[in-house]
Amino acid sequence: MIIKTFTVGAFASNNYLVVCNKTKDAVLIDAGGDYNATIKELKSLQANLKYIFYTHAHLDHISGDFELKSKINVKTFLHKDDQFLVDKFKEQLFMFGMPQTETPLIDEYVEDGQILEVGALKFKVIHTPGHSPGSVSYLVNDVVFSGDTLFADSVGRTDLPGGSYEQLRDSIINKLFVLDDKIKVYPGHGESTTIGHEKQNNPFFGKKARI
Repeated sequence: MIIKTFTVGAFASNNYLVVCNKTKDAVLIDAGGDYNATIKELKSLQANLKYIFYTHAHLDHISGDFELKSKINVKTFLHKDDQFLVDKFKEQLFMFGMPQTETPLIDEYVEDGQILEVGALKFKVIHTPGHSPGSVSYLVNDVVFSGDTLFADSVGRTDLPGGSYEQLRDSIINKLFVLDDKIKVYPGHGESTTIGHEKQNNPFFGKKARI
């Protein structure tokens, strides 16, 4: 498995290109922009981008969708509870003073526990609401892509529409902190971390949150 990180846009969002070594099929975890960098990396790896898996539908994670879909035949996946944010995409752009662009199109909804295959890789969908109602994390092999749910030494904000700190805390403790301590966490912003480090050191939980 190959993982390439792109940090893009005004909000410095992390997009992750994940490539199956065996088949060269690839998925992009979130699409915040920078189409050219994505295409350059795909060509370098001789990989075939088949899917975009969204962790949630805030504008900084989905605003690169339209260009990718218009130029490459990719399918997009999102949890249905975040469709309302897609529907309000142009309002999101206006709210943050961003230039208007086309609204992303979602092809399929994901569900908690669902397995999504990319070549020989199997991604497990973990519904982790709190940052947004439809936030999900994707677990594959020994890594988890946590979106804006869990960060290195921090957690996602819950003051945006549909956010809930109680749900976020429950998602982290009961959905993410039950994973193996060695699981590497790739968040939607900032540096990577591990489940074990966050259980011990995250200031929102720390040792009190041990499972």
